[in-house]
Amino acid sequence: MDVLFYFLGQVSMKIGKYNVSLIETTSFALDGGAMFGIIPKPLWEKTYPCDSLNRIKLTGRCLLIESDNKKILVDTGIGNFWDEKFKKIYDVEQFDNSVRNKLVEMDISPGKITDVILTHLHFDHTGGSTILEGDKFLPAFPHANYYVQREQFDWALHPSKKDAGSFIKNRFLPLAEQGVLNFIDGEHEFDDGIKLMPVHGHTFGQQLVKIFDSSVSLLFTADLIPTSSHIHIPYIMGYDIQPLKTIEEKSIYLPEAVSDDWILIFGHDNYLLGGKIEKTDKGYKIKERIEQI
Repeated sequence: MDVLFYFLGQVSMKIGKYNVSLIETTSFALDGGAMFGIIPKPLWEKTYPCDSLNRIKLTGRCLLIESDNKKILVDTGIGNFWDEKFKKIYDVEQFDNSVRNKLVEMDISPGKITDVILTHLHFDHTGGSTILEGDKFLPAFPHANYYVQREQFDWALHPSKKDAGSFIKNRFLPLAEQGVLNFIDGEHEFDDGIKLMPVHGHTFGQQLVKIFDSSVSLLFTADLIPTSSHIHIPYIMGYDIQPLKTIEEKSIYLPEAVSDDWILIFGHDNYLLGGKIEKTDKGYKIKERIEQI
């Protein structure tokens, strides 16, 4: 996969006018059974290990998309400013590995970020969107415009009892209060070579991010396909609001990923950054891997 190169310790690639870097932020853990739904543990644990509490280790992977005049983040990870109970439940790393810190390591100050695309508003994708200053949460990227599907924002304000715990309002409401949260309605050409594509199985109004030019296409799969194990169509999360919709959406995008040779980037896989896939008589499998550094 010759499109890949290493830049300041991050896996990066050139797509059209953009340099796209993969940023690894704070890791955490979720229950393996919840992550794989009805799939029995003896099957899913062959593809993804768990700890003694049945939790699987996940990463909060973000994208940085840079052109001459834009620095665009896709998702902001789990962030920090969590209490000890939260950290214990989700086995959150005990050091600050936030996306802001990772950017500073790349010599990019928070004020240089121009745009933040949020795939959805679950705390593990938007936790780093705000920072705590004094007793108030404020946007973490002071000069950025943030973008989310309007349907997702409306759902996050009034979620079901099933998923209410996934939406932590101080991680996204301050964006609206400060007037920096912009709403997208449906499929959207965000910029030349960046397309936002809504999917609704995991949560209403999640959006996938596709970055492409005439020869390369990269899809940030967010929570439609959170890990490489989830390329198997029946492997869907218990967290999904509409599991049959997830199956339908995977059945649309996976064949396209094969036929057009897309690079898939997995937002949560702690062991595999992404790769290209192929269809076999046993389903979909990775044919080219982007490994951890």
